[in-house]
This record gives sequence, C-alpha cells and structure tokens, in this order.
Amino acid sequence: MRKTLFTASALALALAAPFAQAFEAGDIIVRAGAITVDPHESTSSVKVDRGTLAGTDLGGKASLDSDTQLGLNFAYMLTDNVGIELLAATPFQHNVSISGTAGGIADGKLGDLKHLPPTLSLVYYPLDNKSAFQPYVGAGINYTWFFDESVGSAASAGGFDNFRVKNSWGWAAQVGMDYMLTDNVMLNAQLRYIDIDTEAYVDNTILGVRAKVDVDVDPFVYMVGLGYKF
Repeated sequence: MRKTLFTASALALALAAPFAQAFEAGDIIVRAGAITVDPHESTSSVKVDRGTLAGTDLGGKASLDSDTQLGLNFAYMLTDNVGIELLAATPFQHNVSISGTAGGIADGKLGDLKHLPPTLSLVYYPLDNKSAFQPYVGAGINYTWFFDESVGSAASAGGFDNFRVKNSWGWAAQVGMDYMLTDNVMLNAQLRYIDIDTEAYVDNTILGVRAKVDVDVDPFVYMVGLGYKF
C-alpha cells in the first residue's frame, strides 16, 4: 500500500509539472545558485614598459585559476518571450601566475585579485509559456571591476609591488534553461561566454622597472540553481 501511494504521488508530480505556467510580461524572476568563472585566457608576453629596461620583452605569459561563488540573476519579462536580465555574484578571487619568462626571472605566483562581473543581457524564450521546459538565449554587455589586487609573499620578496589590473567593458552571450517545478519555482542552468580584455601592471622596486601584460581572460561562466517567479 505504501509503495502504491509513493508511486501515485510521484506520478502526480510528474504530470503536474508540465502544466506549470511559465513566464508572462511583467513577471520578475530571481535566481540563485553556484556560479563558476573558468578563465580561458590568452596573454601577450610580459614586457617592461617603464624604467631603465623599458622596451625589454621578457616573454612568458600570465594565467588565472577558476573560482566558484554565489550567483544571482534578476530578470524582468518585457513580453511573454523577451526579458532583460542582470547577472550578479559575490566577488570572485583568482590566483595570478607568470610562467615562461626569460631565465624564469618573473616565474611563479605573482599574487591574487578579486573581481565582480555585472552583466546586463536581453534574453529570448522561444517556447510557448505553457511549456514547463523553457530554454533561452541571450546577449548583452559586461563590465568587470577588478579590485583588491595584492602581490604574494614570494613575489614581494623578489621586489614586486603595486600590482593592479584595469577594469574592462565587453560583450557577453549565454544559453540557458528553466524547468518550472510549480507556477513560481524553477530549476535553472546556464552557460555564458564573457569577453574580458584587460591590462595588468606590476612594479619591481629592485630593478626600478614596471612590467605590463595584456590579458584576454574570456571566461566561460557556469551556473546552476533555483529560481522564483514573482
């Protein structure tokens, strides 16, 4: 009997979900979940651009590791199929390393930084709002704010100081899906590509020079979580 009741309940839930109403003009949607920024960086070589060795190319490249934080989405539906969405998150933190410089002069962990990547997008839902499954695509603009740059202890002992990274404007694109569990609650998964191009600088007080590297961070951003429609 207990098994029969469980099976009936599961069947009822499975049948109910497809009839959950999706989005209509004027709806406000809030989503929260785990969000990962996974840099796929390409960089210029490290070059001395100020001081006695200005113009020297040290070779090498910079790299950043991945980080996962709390992601937040806020969306407003302009029509039943088109909405505007803001991506936010708690600050991401990345270790920054240098490798392959001439003679290994600057190789190793340089330091770390934090950033926030607010992204405003227009999103399109192609399916009828009676469908519980709601895939979508979107495109928009991103502003990445870098802050709390700091030099690691080993790099500091080597004379490196005053690490800083320029903020960045770029475009963004995404694909995602919602699955309506009820009229208001949904599962969400999304994948974004964000164009982040920046410049990083660091001083070396021993050599009396400043080094520069151009970095195309260009991360893929993954998020899974729950959403609520108001």
